[in-house]
Amino acid sequence: MRASSLKKSTGLNSSLGYRFRKKLKDMLEHGYSELESSLGYKFKKKSLIKEAVTHKSYAHERHKDSLSFNERMEFLGDSVLELVISEYLYMTFPEYTEADLSRVKAYTVQEATLAETAKTLNLGPHLLLGKGEELTGGRKKPSLLADALEAVIAAIYLDGGYKKARDFIYRHLVHKISDMTERNIVFDFKTKLQEVAQAQFCVLPSYVTHKEEGPEHKKTFEVKVLINESCFGSGKGKTKKAAAQKAAEAALKKIKKGHEQEINL
Repeated sequence: MRASSLKKSTGLNSSLGYRFRKKLKDMLEHGYSELESSLGYKFKKKSLIKEAVTHKSYAHERHKDSLSFNERMEFLGDSVLELVISEYLYMTFPEYTEADLSRVKAYTVQEATLAETAKTLNLGPHLLLGKGEELTGGRKKPSLLADALEAVIAAIYLDGGYKKARDFIYRHLVHKISDMTERNIVFDFKTKLQEVAQAQFCVLPSYVTHKEEGPEHKKTFEVKVLINESCFGSGKGKTKKAAAQKAAEAALKKIKKGHEQEINL
């Protein structure tokens, strides 16, 4: 009787244990499904995304040396990210110098930009953190979010190859380059043109608003830049400031092209 009861009890515990493990597995897979939906990529190997979102504090607090965390993935993801951004900049901006390309790349891969992207992807809630990091707001720390995004890039690269990783970066990071150049976060073409105009023409450039188009809430401005009353360039933008920067950039290109033609004569 006792043996029979023990057998039933053992079977019941085994059944409960199985149900618990299944429920836990389902919860994790559901969590990964939400994350995959946010990332726009479905992993064939789920262990890669788990490693990508696992912080070392989570592994260390559980005293499991065998539990993989995302530091090595950060290393790989950083390299993949730099290659993709460098390739994109090289192919897209043939007029940029090496220094220009380096400035844009540095802005695109900096911690603040990556952390902002990670927040947009809702990466924070999916991080596996130790109690210490959890209590100190680790899910919102820019450094942890940026590192996790690099690890996710590595996970996608390992799971789907270079093209999939590149597609992910293009979807979520490359558009920031356009925003940056539009708002002139990296380059100040007006200041550069002022220096060049004073050195070569002994005058300061002037800017005139040539045209305003579109409804009041969505206007587009066209600005021309004049040097010695001659138009050296024009540019369009959502603000007069942005349009003036585009005009100054065009003027610098014209001056540079003129010098190259003189040298070839």
